[in-house]
Amino acid sequence: MHLSNAGNSEVSILNRILRPGAPTFSPEAAQDILTLDFDQADKDRMRQLSAKARAGTLTAEEDVEAGKYELVGHLLNIMQSKARRSLKNRRVDGKKPRAH
Repeated sequence: MHLSNAGNSEVSILNRILRPGAPTFSPEAAQDILTLDFDQADKDRMRQLSAKARAGTLTAEEDVEAGKYELVGHLLNIMQSKARRSLKNRRVDGKKPRAH
């Protein structure tokens, strides 16, 4: 499953909803979001799927699974981008974010 950043792809829709350029997370929420990550089992599975994709041996089911990981990864990236921008804007405004 291929996700583009144009039109009405899932990623485009999420971008319009979350608006990563609009820093609206509180410092606490932003810091929590920046700690989110895939667990090791998911990272291992993504590496397996990626290797199979490069080798051209992905099954149809694995292709769908890889697309799901890709979509969740995009969502995580969008949220973390917004979190970083929220913290950066707090610093620029002279307000120091709470220590983590």
